[in-house]
Amino acid sequence: MSGAVVIGAGPNGLAAAIRLAEAGREVTVFEAQDRPGGAVRTEELTLPGFRHDTFSSVYPAAAASPVFGRLPLDRFGLRWIHPGACYAHPFDDGTAVALYRDVESTAASLGADGGAWREFVKPFLDRFDAVRATMLSGFPPIAGSLKLAGALGPADLARFVQLIPGSARGLGERLFDLPTSRAWLYSSAGHGDTPPDKPGSAIAAFYLNLMGHAVGWPSPEGGAQRLTDALVGYLESRGGVVRCSSPVSRVAVEQGRVTGVEDVAADIVIADVMPHALAAIADLPPTYRRPLGRYRYGPATLKVDWALDDTIPWRAPEVRAAGTVHVGGAEDEVVEAMHATTLPERPFLLLGQQSVADSSRAPAGKHTAWAYTHGPNRGIDWAAEQDRHVDRVEAQVERFAPGFRERILARHVLGPADLQARDANLVAGDVGGGSYRLDQVVLRPVPALSPYRTPVTGLYLGSAAAFPGGAVHGVPGDAAARAALADQGRVRNALLAPRRLLTRAQRVGS
Repeated sequence: MSGAVVIGAGPNGLAAAIRLAEAGREVTVFEAQDRPGGAVRTEELTLPGFRHDTFSSVYPAAAASPVFGRLPLDRFGLRWIHPGACYAHPFDDGTAVALYRDVESTAASLGADGGAWREFVKPFLDRFDAVRATMLSGFPPIAGSLKLAGALGPADLARFVQLIPGSARGLGERLFDLPTSRAWLYSSAGHGDTPPDKPGSAIAAFYLNLMGHAVGWPSPEGGAQRLTDALVGYLESRGGVVRCSSPVSRVAVEQGRVTGVEDVAADIVIADVMPHALAAIADLPPTYRRPLGRYRYGPATLKVDWALDDTIPWRAPEVRAAGTVHVGGAEDEVVEAMHATTLPERPFLLLGQQSVADSSRAPAGKHTAWAYTHGPNRGIDWAAEQDRHVDRVEAQVERFAPGFRERILARHVLGPADLQARDANLVAGDVGGGSYRLDQVVLRPVPALSPYRTPVTGLYLGSAAAFPGGAVHGVPGDAAARAALADQGRVRNALLAPRRLLTRAQRVGS
């Protein structure tokens, strides 16, 4: 039996490697960077003792993931920390609306709209396992969809189906009377690249909030790196090997079948890379290469990390305990910022303050925080605009937390090019692994019954470019590995079939 190779030691690559190792395969993971993790890493970016998550930091999808949920990651050091609120959305008058794990607390925060939220979310929360089986599964999600259809009544099922192509604005206007409630809902769409008034934004906003109630929006104690370390630790306990500082220049292919990578012979190769990178390292037929070339990437990202002398002085008390803050103001302002074709004076920000609930992130009495904002991935000279846009980001935080700037001890900035240099999957600073506009949210990276299989026998795509896409949950990598093992099983059974028939004939003859 030949070995198996995984290209990329991000969460999807590690999930694929684990599935293969559990099946008894000898697995080698090639990672271009000097450490595993992909976009799940922690570093002292500003000052000694201040532990910043370099890329991603908050993991509702990881907490909900059926891939990670079956693994004994707690035995390898992973401990989830839940903040007082999943996220909060502040307003100029010093108030805020927050998402809590508890539905009743969230309803109270929504005020007069709380009853509508409670009524809307309850049937889906009661059947969260069925929703999860639909949203966090390999493609096509037939089993989960059937389970969900059977669990929901006709009215709730119709409501769910309506969500998929709908907009967050349409959902907000149906549910809520208060503009603050609508702004709170719209801000969840800011985690993707589909503006709140565009088709497809409703399902993302709905699902992120539902996961908050079902599993929370936790972060690993001590930093995102702890999740990576736990995955690597478990993989190594099953015999897997991770080789860092080992970029892959070419996948060896003979007669349409993979034979290895670099110095490792392999009949299975799973690539946790973006479509353009797959095309660069593998000899793919034009009928597959062309649609890969049409894959669209999402917006660019600017990320700022701060070392702080104290917590951020938010005016609204609900915000002070939240792990994530959606900084954007009123509903129309949120929509306008997400539509901007230039860098807006008041950008919409996703901000994290993990040290509020996890004191291990900073020296005693000190804190860390980060914020990122999106912008066009074309037509902007990010190098020339970066310093000015950092000023805009900090002014936007100061708007809702007067005195914030006085607490900054140091800052670290990653522009789009910096992000891609640290993780090649973050193309031009796209932290989502590709656009999630409606025509690419399901059929990704190409329309196919199995987005993980390629025309090259033994070569599979297991990155966020494949369904169900980005966020940290390992599903594409695990699905690619399961497809590879299923294909190997079919080949083995086909090879053994004549021998079984001969043995059966010999038994009959005797």
